[in-house]
Amino acid sequence: MNRRKFLKWSGIGALAMPAGGAAASTGRAANRYYDGPVSDHFDGTRFFNPDGEEPNNFVELLRWQFGGGRVAWPADWPSPFPPAMPEARVEGDRLVVTMVGHATLLIQTAGLNILTDPVWSDRASPLPFAGPKRVNPPGVRLADLPKIDVVLVTHNHYDHLDLATLKALAKRDDCLIFTPLGNDRIIGPAAGKGRVATMDWGDSAPLTADVTLHCEPCHHWSARGLADRRMALWSAFLIETPGGKIYHIGDTGFHRGINYRAIREKHGPIRLANLPFGAYEPRWFMRPQHQNPDEAVQGMVASGAAFVAGHHWGTFRLTNEGVDEPLAALESALDAAGIGRERFRALRPGEMFEVPRSTV
Repeated sequence: MNRRKFLKWSGIGALAMPAGGAAASTGRAANRYYDGPVSDHFDGTRFFNPDGEEPNNFVELLRWQFGGGRVAWPADWPSPFPPAMPEARVEGDRLVVTMVGHATLLIQTAGLNILTDPVWSDRASPLPFAGPKRVNPPGVRLADLPKIDVVLVTHNHYDHLDLATLKALAKRDDCLIFTPLGNDRIIGPAAGKGRVATMDWGDSAPLTADVTLHCEPCHHWSARGLADRRMALWSAFLIETPGGKIYHIGDTGFHRGINYRAIREKHGPIRLANLPFGAYEPRWFMRPQHQNPDEAVQGMVASGAAFVAGHHWGTFRLTNEGVDEPLAALESALDAAGIGRERFRALRPGEMFEVPRSTV
């Protein structure tokens, strides 16, 4: 059975791309998304993680898929929180984060409504009938979402870049979408001309007179299919506001804590970090692209974040661990590190977190 038929037959085609599986050729080929100068993370054709690890290949994907060890998820895992009704605006130095699901967070501060990696679709997949399916509905109904000013799309995996949602948001709110290099070629047809801004690692852009967006490295990769691996960039974002700095990572491997230490050295104290801590088993396969709860806690410490909104768990089944295992592992890691659980909030859909003003 060839690779394409296997992925369709197994139902993991959509899973392999966001969770880090299916491999395209690593040889040089024309880049369909980006044509720019060589840099310390772009070789002229593909982006890469400096001093990092390559994503796994197709043989390793098969080893994972047929290796067993998958914990069953329930078909439905409802959130204990009802659908949220966010405020129209949050002014001044107040900071409120509302969990929609997976890596979709509504960030409200300084009069801005910022949405990260928005996915309202039922599946994180290129196919409407296969691939990871939600086990709980979005924590904010699209109709109840306040007007969005800025959307941050960290990379192009299907559990982070959902064209149907982006099209709906662009039509409704005419929002400005920021994304790393190359992803504009994917998003542009859905969002419309002039509403997608691309950024390279180290770039900055003003959102208002006193809010600045910074594009920063993370250890991940990209692909929408089998022939575009690493042809668009991935990133984290840091939002500099009058009420403090907000660090958002959609996906990352821990990468020896290099990027966490760098963000602290460059930007100083962080009021809130939005950190992924799910979709991490088996470690031999997922380590380069998805940190586990213990590594997320280490990242909190290394970055100097006062508080964390934990995400990337409990909505789409991407990997081997059970639906609630990330929470139990996170609580153990926090207790072992002597960090209060109230400082690292494992958010559920519909949950709203008003981040304290004081630093720890």
